[in-house]
Amino acid sequence: MTTRVEAADGPLMSIAAVQRDSGLSKDTLRVWERRYGFPAPLRDEHDERLYPSSQVAKLILLRRLIDAGHRPGKIVDLSAEELAGLMRDLGREPQGVSPEAREVLKRLEAYDAERLRGFLAGLVVRSGLRAFATEIGPALAEAVGAAWSRGELEIHQEHLFTEQFIAVLRSAISAVLGAATSRAHPRVLLGTFPQEPHALGLLMAETMFVLEGCACVSLGVQTPVSEIAAAARAHGADILALSFSAIVPASQAQSGLAELRAIAPKRAEIWAGGACAGLRPQPGVLVFRSLSDIGPAVAAWRSRNSGAGAPA
Repeated sequence: MTTRVEAADGPLMSIAAVQRDSGLSKDTLRVWERRYGFPAPLRDEHDERLYPSSQVAKLILLRRLIDAGHRPGKIVDLSAEELAGLMRDLGREPQGVSPEAREVLKRLEAYDAERLRGFLAGLVVRSGLRAFATEIGPALAEAVGAAWSRGELEIHQEHLFTEQFIAVLRSAISAVLGAATSRAHPRVLLGTFPQEPHALGLLMAETMFVLEGCACVSLGVQTPVSEIAAAARAHGADILALSFSAIVPASQAQSGLAELRAIAPKRAEIWAGGACAGLRPQPGVLVFRSLSDIGPAVAAWRSRNSGAGAPA
């Protein structure tokens, strides 16, 4: 049950500010409040939620542990001290971290955005865009996320990595599009639901579609389901590609996909993928466990739709 704001001690934060600082969406915060009784926000005179700093600190710990593989239902009821203990149990940097990941972490620790971007761009050139998108890039993102989960990086350093990573991949995608030849291909609309703030998985999926000769339009992250359906109609999309990280509750992912299938154009296939553990196929929705599955799936789409023409 919520408490009136007069009962609070210390600074209070709005739900928008908590979403920004914790990385947990407003929908996730509300679902946890109903399902687990935490967070337990206070209320102002307009009945708007306000969160004490102690709850925000716990939410940040929860986000870090979920990114490290913990299930929300197993840890939400733990105290801040118990959560901090779990963080300590994550230990030091795991064995097997690649030299590339170590270099990225080193440049993040030095706040060296220019050299970080140059290093990432060099990796794309040396490894090739496909290998970077399917192997190297995900490994780097995982290493950065793990370092953040262990408290070795601040949120602003994680964001720095994300922005440089996006800039490098966007530049590489533009180069591929500039050299593309005319060929039959599906039109792919990419996006995430409002509960999903992470952009890297979506961008790496877009990279794979572009490498397969697909025409891609990305809506970015946190787009309402109804707007994705409207965009599918506006762009004449053949495939709707949705990305889900581990932070999205499986129930919300599944219900959102069912809703999208019900209101999206029937001709548009829905493809979903990502680290969300509870993501499952359902009628009219295909689920992919790996970015490398996109190539064969696009080839199969072309085989099923052999009458689809090449782009104008």
